[in-house]
This record gives sequence, structure tokens and C-alpha cells, in this order.
Amino acid sequence: MAASSGRSFIGRFGVHIAVLVFVAIWTIPTLGILISSLRDKDQLIVSGWWTALSTSSQTEAGRTDAADKQVEKDGKFLIMGNLFGAGDARTVTAFGTKAQQPTQFEAGAAADLGEGVTLQVNDDGSYVMSSPKAFEITRGQRVYFSASAPPRFTTDNYRTVLFSEGIGRSFINSLTVTIPATIIPILIAAYAAYALAWMRFPGRALLIAVIIGLLVVPLQMSLIPLLKLYNGVGLFFGVPAKTYLGIWLAHTGFGLPFAIYLLRSYIAGLPREIMESARIDGASDFEIFVKIVLPLSFPVLASFAIFQFLWVWNDLLVAMVFLGSGSDQLVLTGKLNALLGSRGGDWEILTTSAFVTIIVPLIVFFSLQRYFVRGLLAGSVKGG
Repeated sequence: MAASSGRSFIGRFGVHIAVLVFVAIWTIPTLGILISSLRDKDQLIVSGWWTALSTSSQTEAGRTDAADKQVEKDGKFLIMGNLFGAGDARTVTAFGTKAQQPTQFEAGAAADLGEGVTLQVNDDGSYVMSSPKAFEITRGQRVYFSASAPPRFTTDNYRTVLFSEGIGRSFINSLTVTIPATIIPILIAAYAAYALAWMRFPGRALLIAVIIGLLVVPLQMSLIPLLKLYNGVGLFFGVPAKTYLGIWLAHTGFGLPFAIYLLRSYIAGLPREIMESARIDGASDFEIFVKIVLPLSFPVLASFAIFQFLWVWNDLLVAMVFLGSGSDQLVLTGKLNALLGSRGGDWEILTTSAFVTIIVPLIVFFSLQRYFVRGLLAGSVKGG
């Protein structure tokens, strides 16, 4: 008895540890993205999010004033100024005049530039360039320096993303695409799943095998043939190529195999006695489906709705192919991708966009999460 209790305790302890590990695996990267989205752009480029609360250091280049700003004092000609702007809290730790040696001199030291010319850069960014004769330079002296800065957090990244021109329209476009593209596959797959689970007809086993085979077909392989087929049918009936109907049908086609497979596994596991009792009472297949199967299948319907909503909401490729990139058609992921620039190097926009796009899926997930695990696990033990 004691040994059984010990094994039970170890089992529960192992489950708790596993849950903590999975929570950490999900939470830590998410926390990193959140912190990065609030960091200053310059600091984000040079250091990771785990250093957000520590002082960061980076090498930059600046230029002194030209000869027109020089003053004469005690027989020497001086050019004075500051490499930083007003209110800049950075501190210079070292400087240099060559790109190969950007930290050749310590802050506060006087660098010999030749012919009696010296340059002193202080830790607050102020500088004094001194010469025994008048300066004749038309451009200032190039100065390289290493500066350390305290951690800086800002909401400018979110202002850039949220108040960018067209972001509201693209948000509405994403909802217009995602909601029907989630509902339509569920409606079709629910009927198909019931038929494959409880109705007997020729070719049923072959049809199930084809659906399972379609699960492994890469989306990218079928994208262009499907687009050509849709454009051909649209041209025959006079329907424009880039429409919401096209992308709804595309997402429906890509989502149906998994939807039918998931729903059939669940519906096939429903008690046979309920179906037989309903048939004895004279209920038709349609009545059984509507009054019995659908209410009992809500957990699996919610599970698939989460999967489909997340996939369609985060989609960019299918939206660009079937809907286009016009300002009145661009979905949220496409608009945020455009904000990244041609090279995609704006990390502050990337991390902020991740949190902007995750808000709606999180609302959907937490609204339906109590059905999520039930829907995935139910029907996994027995099937029809």
C-alpha cells in the first residue's frame, strides 16, 4: 500500500514537473518577444532581451563641427560641441578617429591628430578640438566612439504599428477572411464526418484513405494548381480572380482534410446505443446529426475552430496569392510585413507586430480552451 502511494506521488510530481517545463518553454520566448517590443531600437539591435535591464554598449560614429564654429582662446583655436543631442543619457567610454580603431583612446584623453592638433572627447559626449593655427576644414572631424547607455523602454514601436496608415483596414480584412474561412470548413466537415462515421455506402473506406492521404500534401505544392483551376472557373463564369470568395474556398480546401479526420474520429466514438435508439424512434440521419451529433460534438468543433482560426489569421502566403496586395485587400500579416521594409531588419517592428497579431487569437483560444483538450482526446481510444 505504501509502495503504491509512493508511486502515485512520484507520478503526480512528474506530471507537475512536465507541466512546468512546457509552461516555461512557451512563456520564456513569449516574454522575450514582449520585452523586445518595448525596447529602444538601437539597444535591441546590439543586445538580447535578457540584457534589457543592464547597461548596453555600442560603437557609433559622429562628426565634430566645421571650421566656421571655431573660437580663439589663449592663442589657440578651438572647436567645441557635443556628439550627443540634448537629454541623451549615454556615456562615452572610449573614442578614436579611425574606423579600424574606434576605441583607441579612453574618454577624457587627448588624441594627437598631428601638426599640434588634439581632440579630447569627454564621457558626457562633449569634445574640444584644439589647434595652434586656424582650422580650415569645411567638414567636421569624423569621430568613432563607444557609448554605454542605461536601459530604455518605449511604446513608440506600438504607436508605429497601431497607428500606421491602413492598419485598421487590414485588421478588418483579416477578420473578413478568417471568420468565414473558419465557419465554412466546419459546416462541410461536420456533415462529411458523420457520413463517414455512421453511414454505410460504397467506396467509404477508399474515401477515408484519400482524406488521410491529403493530410500530408504540402500546401505549397497545391497552391498554384488550385489558383489556376479557380481562375479558369472564374473566367468561365465571369467572376474576378482576386476576391474574398476565392480565399474562402482556398482555406476551406486546405483545411477540410484535417477537419474531416478530426471530426470523424470524435463522432465515430459516440455511443452507438444513442444512434440506434434514435433510429428505432424513427429519426432520420439528418435529425440524428442535428439533434444528437452536433450538440455532443461541440468540444471537437471548438478544437478545430481554434486550429483553423489560428492558421488562417496568421496566413500570409495564401492571402497574397488569392486576395492580392492592394490597400483595400491587404490582410494584417501583409500590412505588418510591409512595415518591416524590403530587408526585414526592423526587429522592433517585428516583435511588436507579433504581439499585435496575437491578441485576437488569444481571445479566441481562451474563450474555447476548456473544450480544446476534450475535443482532441475524445475519440482517440475507440472509433467506428
